[in-house]
Amino acid sequence: MLFLLIIAHDEAFAPDDKLFADIHAWIADMDATGVRRGGKPLRPAGDAVTVRLRDGATVCTPGPFSGADEQMCAYDLIECADIVRATRIAASHPMAARASVEVRPVWEDIGRAA
Repeated sequence: MLFLLIIAHDEAFAPDDKLFADIHAWIADMDATGVRRGGKPLRPAGDAVTVRLRDGATVCTPGPFSGADEQMCAYDLIECADIVRATRIAASHPMAARASVEVRPVWEDIGRAA
């Protein structure tokens, strides 16, 4: 099963060199085990544009779609047997101790032809 790890932090978050090193080590470990399928850090939420189509008109709003205190800052796509394993992997991510990691199952079979 595929799972998206959605990594988010609030405005008070301040990364340091040790955290970056720990993240790079985690990525190398997950890549070496074949669990991680991809992922990247994201530019700040303030750089986002939210796009909606309403009554036939495209509406572009500066900023993220969510007004939450925590904003998505990175993502990782992992593949493992089940959500129990996925949550263990998420808990091992260095950002779990400094921010939050949401584990979201990917809906792999939606839209497939019967």
